[in-house]
Amino acid sequence: MFGVGGLMFGQTKPAKGVNLQASDLHTRSYTKLLRKFILVSVTCSVLPLLLVGWISYLYYSQFSRSRMVDHFRRNVEYNRRIVESFLEERASDLRLVASTHSLGFLTDSSNLRETFHILNREGSYFADLGVIGEAGKHVAYVGSYDLMDKDYSVTFWFKEVMVKGVYISDMFEGYRKTPHFIIAVLCSKGDTNWILRGTIDTEFLSSLVETARLGQTGEVFLVNREGVYQTSPRFKGKIMDKMPLPMESFTGESGIIITDPIRSMGSVAPEIGTLISDLLKYGVMQSRSQQIVAYSWLKDPEWMLVVKQDFSEVFEDINHVNMAILVLLHISILAILIVSVFTARYMIKAIKKRDQEAEGLNRQLMQTSKLASIGELAAGVAHEINNPLAVILTESQVMRDITEEEQSVDGNFKEELVQSLSQVDAQVQRCSHITQNLLRFSRRMSASSQFVDVNVALKNVVGLLEKRANTCGVQISLDFQEKLPEICTDPFELEQVFLNLINNAIDAHEGRPYGSIHIATRFDSTRNGLVATVADTGSGISDEDIERVFDPFYTTKPVGQGTGLGLSISYSIVRHMGGEISVRSEVGKGTEFTLFFPCLDTEQSGIPEDSKKDKLDKKS
Repeated sequence: MFGVGGLMFGQTKPAKGVNLQASDLHTRSYTKLLRKFILVSVTCSVLPLLLVGWISYLYYSQFSRSRMVDHFRRNVEYNRRIVESFLEERASDLRLVASTHSLGFLTDSSNLRETFHILNREGSYFADLGVIGEAGKHVAYVGSYDLMDKDYSVTFWFKEVMVKGVYISDMFEGYRKTPHFIIAVLCSKGDTNWILRGTIDTEFLSSLVETARLGQTGEVFLVNREGVYQTSPRFKGKIMDKMPLPMESFTGESGIIITDPIRSMGSVAPEIGTLISDLLKYGVMQSRSQQIVAYSWLKDPEWMLVVKQDFSEVFEDINHVNMAILVLLHISILAILIVSVFTARYMIKAIKKRDQEAEGLNRQLMQTSKLASIGELAAGVAHEINNPLAVILTESQVMRDITEEEQSVDGNFKEELVQSLSQVDAQVQRCSHITQNLLRFSRRMSASSQFVDVNVALKNVVGLLEKRANTCGVQISLDFQEKLPEICTDPFELEQVFLNLINNAIDAHEGRPYGSIHIATRFDSTRNGLVATVADTGSGISDEDIERVFDPFYTTKPVGQGTGLGLSISYSIVRHMGGEISVRSEVGKGTEFTLFFPCLDTEQSGIPEDSKKDKLDKKS
């Protein structure tokens, strides 16, 4: 028997190099598209983020630094006023004492001592107190130094106070040989002049200045016009030492400057400063962090309050926030990059999948076109074969008639000739049956519902594919229940369903030397329908594939050997008939398809009653 499954036509396979070249081109195009997607995503997201982030970062940094510098300046100004107020109050105390007490009263040691204690009642402001006559000698003194016989007429401060009336000195050692400074007030009673002098406690002044100190690296001190310390700095240096910072840097009444503590040593020792600069220049030595220096000049005396602190500590909180902003900004950029890459890959994967589906659809369309061409060719071949078959059948009949009429023919020869002609007729009928099957499957006819015997449809399909099955070593066994009720459907569509299932069952044995296909039909009285099963002993279907066996264009066969439409079309046909189709399979053991077809009454089928009567009359 000549089966459709056995019709094989030559296929032109593309060269392996051509396939590899096309695959490489597709890979490069997808890679290029991936890069473009990532570039566009990064450009459209990262650049605005960077722009906004850096603008915010710069604005916040500038704003925060400005606020911090202002705070630093206000702090210096506040503490300058505190020092000025302290010195002014001490000078006022002495002026008050001088104006309310006579020289005779203060000359009394007990009265002067009492006055000294009153001045220090709220704090140890004064280290000693003395009354000096117009000649420059002490007339009374309260304190821990032996100064009664000292002549102050030759000292710088004595001359200044005689001219100015009130004088606050710089730090000096004098007769005590220890750094100190004094506040002196000139008093006059008629023709008599005398001076009330108080020595300010240096430790108290230093502690007062130290209250302005900031942080771990901050230090506060006072210097005069020559840059000499009037209070001890916190880290390096002492009272009356030279400050390392050049005084030329401090211009104006107040301000803020940024200094390098190592480079500033050059102002104290030029040779050391030059050496340090060379070491910094050639990278042998690294500078400490820069320092921010705020300063403000006092009015009287002409001292400068200096507050120093490491630049990094002043802006530590700001730098911490800025660093957090930068970290978050870079984390955001990194997250955007990662999301962009994954999104681009997902899009490329989706595009690649769509391209593959489109390419597969194109291949299926080409395959469908080929199948249509094969169907047309099969129809043409069937028509061409039918003509000579008709001639052969006619000639065979003529020969039979001549043989029967001819009396001179030997009886044995006549009998053998009739038997041969009968065999010719049988083979002609067989060929005619094959061509009729080819014509039936190649026709494109509109679906017309009629009552169909499922057993007959299955026998027709099995007869068409039995030769191919035998060639593949597959035996087909039939187990039909007799006298099944007919179902209402299109016979060609029903045969197409069985053709697809049996063809797949045969293909499932590829690579195996033998196998079997068992086809059975039964009537299900519970559901009032027919059940047909097609079971094979082939390779089976995996769990991943069995969920998609009815999807269009899904096939596990190699390219060119399957369209992926057979089971999808079969599923659609069965569902359109109101039936059901299911599958169960085990890898390595086989697959079984179960079909259910409902049996309909005449009123439900849509077939006219007279058509059914005609059908029954033909059967009778």
